[in-house]
Amino acid sequence: MSYDVLIIGSGPGGYSAAVRAGQFGLKTAIVEKDPRLGGTCLLVGCIPTKALLHTADIWDHFKGGDEGILCDNPRLDYPKVVDHKNDIVNKHSKGVEFLMRKNKVDVLRGQARILGPGRVEVRTAEGARTVETKNIIVATGSVARMLPGLEPDPETILTNVEILNLRAIPKSMVVIGSGAVGSEFASMFNRFGTTVTMLEMLPRIVPFEDEEVSKELERLFKKSGIRVETGARAEKIERVDGGGARVTVTLANGKQEVIEAEKVLVGVGRKPVTDDLGLEATRVETDRGFIKVDGDQQTAEPGIYAIGDVVAGTPQLAHVAIKEGMVAVAHIAGRPVERLNRMRIPSCTYTEPGIGSVGLTEAEARARGHKVKVGKFGFMPNSMASILGQHNGFVKVVSDETHGEILGVHIIGPLAWELIPEGVTAMSAEATVETIANMIHAHPTLHEAVGEAFNNIYGLAINA
Repeated sequence: MSYDVLIIGSGPGGYSAAVRAGQFGLKTAIVEKDPRLGGTCLLVGCIPTKALLHTADIWDHFKGGDEGILCDNPRLDYPKVVDHKNDIVNKHSKGVEFLMRKNKVDVLRGQARILGPGRVEVRTAEGARTVETKNIIVATGSVARMLPGLEPDPETILTNVEILNLRAIPKSMVVIGSGAVGSEFASMFNRFGTTVTMLEMLPRIVPFEDEEVSKELERLFKKSGIRVETGARAEKIERVDGGGARVTVTLANGKQEVIEAEKVLVGVGRKPVTDDLGLEATRVETDRGFIKVDGDQQTAEPGIYAIGDVVAGTPQLAHVAIKEGMVAVAHIAGRPVERLNRMRIPSCTYTEPGIGSVGLTEAEARARGHKVKVGKFGFMPNSMASILGQHNGFVKVVSDETHGEILGVHIIGPLAWELIPEGVTAMSAEATVETIANMIHAHPTLHEAVGEAFNNIYGLAINA
């Protein structure tokens, strides 16, 4: 059987591309090696992690009692928490299967290997078959990077995969790396009662965020009881007889310390899944395993595209993969589409407080020669923040003074990931600071803090 499009990988980028191809009337197949559809994001990434983080939010409310809801001796049934997370994952994985049937996408189970342009081998335990296709979209995603000489296990040395299957709250944990994975799990388990130590090799945590956001999250992490060590390098990790691990770390001051913990989470980034994919049989170009593409997501081999975590030079985010999939399929179908604009990509971290950002940081804007003007507004005066009992953080807007161009929006605070779309929309529409400053924000909402930050660029915030 021959296809117009064959997609390798059923993560958000892959299955979304398959749906769009089906909508365009293209004969489409998707190849998946795992038993369930959905990829890392749905099965062992974004969705299960956020399900657990939501439970941590609820747990905070039950423990607090500030709203007048008093629970004597509240109890956390963590196995049930994990089962609830699994139910959500299973429900949405079945939803992806439904979408494939609805859009007449064939699901081919097995391991895919590209034999050359237009030819893909699909291998299973029963054997292999060759599938012909006019176009190939590589959407194979990424896996957690491990420290040299270290292998994960279900009990002690964990990645984002193993940690999701714990059936009990650990007493102590060392988190290596402060990106989204490390910060989110540190935030979650700290609220569940785990003693958490976070080690970050770089000078600040969440290092790709605006520097003020990084400082605020570190301050609040420390205030909540998380030990944060920046400029720290994990030199050696040893499993201890009887359970647990021993981490030898060189701190920023040059001193060495041995930290013992029940669990160690390694969150030092992710590597693309491109080994054994057969790219050597094509003209596809790679850089350290990442695939080089043009603005249409096409590789150096015509008819072979790449999207998502395997792509060189774009953030490893599910929504980036989805957008890249839309671009690739539109190019294949000859349909108009707006290409990915890397300056309009929102980034969200679901810690407490949360982080949402888009565009240039203040330092990046200054480095590019902009005449920078910043507006900032904290959540303390915001009525909805008071209602929610979440006053920490702020909204920061980075703009160019000359024409009022919005260069970046950076939020740390309650539901930051739900607030950042206002910044993305404004920048995508090429609105000016004045446009958003004059926009009516409903009251009472957290969004009012966004409007106040824009007004504060002119020193005109009302509640400052």
